[in-house]
Amino acid sequence: MERWVEETLHGGFRVRLKADRVLFDSETEHQQLIIFENSDFGRVMMLDGVVQLSTRDEFVYHEMMAHVPLFAHGKAKRVLIVGGGDGGVLREVLKHPEVKSATLCEIDRSVIDLAREHFPDVSAGAFDDKRTRVVIADGTKFVHETDDRFDVILVDSTDPIGPGAVLFTKEFYTDCRRALAPGGVLVTQNGLPFLQASELKQSASYFRDLFDDAFAYLATTPSYFGGSMSYGWATDDKDLRHHKLKKIERRYKKAGRFPTRYWRPDMQLAAFALPTYIRELVET
Repeated sequence: MERWVEETLHGGFRVRLKADRVLFDSETEHQQLIIFENSDFGRVMMLDGVVQLSTRDEFVYHEMMAHVPLFAHGKAKRVLIVGGGDGGVLREVLKHPEVKSATLCEIDRSVIDLAREHFPDVSAGAFDDKRTRVVIADGTKFVHETDDRFDVILVDSTDPIGPGAVLFTKEFYTDCRRALAPGGVLVTQNGLPFLQASELKQSASYFRDLFDDAFAYLATTPSYFGGSMSYGWATDDKDLRHHKLKKIERRYKKAGRFPTRYWRPDMQLAAFALPTYIRELVET
């Protein structure tokens, strides 16, 4: 009998994916997790009824979350990833030779363990890199209490339901600001502006209260159904999202021109060109 798995994130919009083979389907300590094979998207992970990862297109989200802020910053040595238990963002962060340490704070150990078992190519050895530190903890608690200061903080969270909801609050963003080193950058997963406009609008409002530069950038990941994905952007250095193409190209060359499938120096600039309806969410 055929099995179809439905994504339930949106109130008036449903998508179903055919599960050709189910590899895992159970409650973890924090959330419902299913991993299955699909002929179009490859191996898929869903948490609480929402697609988190597809092996066919994971490179889009992971590259854009990591490389845009790191190449904008230019000399980030200490990076914090909140969430990201699949290891994809960690993999991309560690491609930057100037990064000396990457801390990954994940609330659900099961996500890391299952991702390492079923998605080994996503982390691609990143968890075993000597620069990696894994902390199993509530990200809000970790950021509130840490004495470390980070050049870049990447919030690779689920949507604001279940355990991910607290990662969209002003209190959490305030703690992130405290944990940033001077000139640091905060980047957040902020959903699909077409279907989740209020999510981006609220986060951008908080960013404007806390930082000198609050904005967003975009990338399109096919398995995140409903349009472009937005990444929230917050920093006190207003110059970081306005670099010229040649500067990004020089930084990419210095980093070794590692291979990418979505990010490119010109995509770095293009990602900040927002359609009017999204720009209005960010600026008003």
